[in-house]
Amino acid sequence: MSGYMGFVGVSTASSSIMQIFPVWARILGLPTDRLIGHDLPVDATAEQYLALVRRIRDDPDHLGALVTTHKIALYRATRSLFDELDEFASLCGELSSISKHEGRLIGHAKDPLTAGLAIEEFLPDTHFSATGAHAIILGAGGAGTALSWYLSEREDRPESIVVTDTSAERLDHLRTVHERHGTPGGLIDYVIASHPDVTRAVLTGAPRDSLVVNASGLGKDRPGSPVPDDVAFPEGAYVWEFNYRGTLEFLHQALAQQDTAGLRVFDGWRYFIHGWSQVIGEVFDVVMTEELIGELAEAAEFARR
Repeated sequence: MSGYMGFVGVSTASSSIMQIFPVWARILGLPTDRLIGHDLPVDATAEQYLALVRRIRDDPDHLGALVTTHKIALYRATRSLFDELDEFASLCGELSSISKHEGRLIGHAKDPLTAGLAIEEFLPDTHFSATGAHAIILGAGGAGTALSWYLSEREDRPESIVVTDTSAERLDHLRTVHERHGTPGGLIDYVIASHPDVTRAVLTGAPRDSLVVNASGLGKDRPGSPVPDDVAFPEGAYVWEFNYRGTLEFLHQALAQQDTAGLRVFDGWRYFIHGWSQVIGEVFDVVMTEELIGELAEAAEFARR
């Protein structure tokens, strides 16, 4: 086997993909079973991103990479290095997939697709129209941007999508993304979570059965939760923790209220499966069918145990 694939993150060594990738490589018949982590701090500089992407571009053995955590910052710093960017990357201003084809460096933003694949596994097709539920996305970074994009395009979309973040800059970026995309005005409410009481009010005011998602990165790359400990989730809510590893405070908060509030609680494991399989398919030119993803998911669960 020759070459290797990269994984751009913060603490890549602790990810389950390090054990899973060699197994998937054998199932898919990939030319390599080597996955190399590229760890960068959350506050990495533009120079660090440029150096990394140039390394990926110029090393013939480096076949491509999945990007997590750094999706927006890496795009801003390195977009001029790419020969081709897909629509989601250009409009959302983020990169989750770096691949190389016939000497061209190509960037994709796969998260709107992978978020949709994951959420469709647990949320009924007519959930929002049948219940009048809203969607609350806690975090306006790359993951939150992708999910808000998917929900705004969904045939059965919520009548209200609330996105919160502690950064006005990230919220402004998200607003610009949706304006360029032509998302209907008034669909998304952009809320600066300047104090825990702001998040408390958002959750308290949400109708029952609403979708509440932790897209903040808290509980994975750094400890914490975007939700104060004493806040009650909406009755019957679908609560989705994007992360599957880390301290997972948000997930534990939801599980503590699961029985009393009738919550449906989900972690990020299937999101992880779809995210990695879609990028691997892009890097190695493999068509990821539903049957193949099912086989990969089964193998990943076994490898994780």
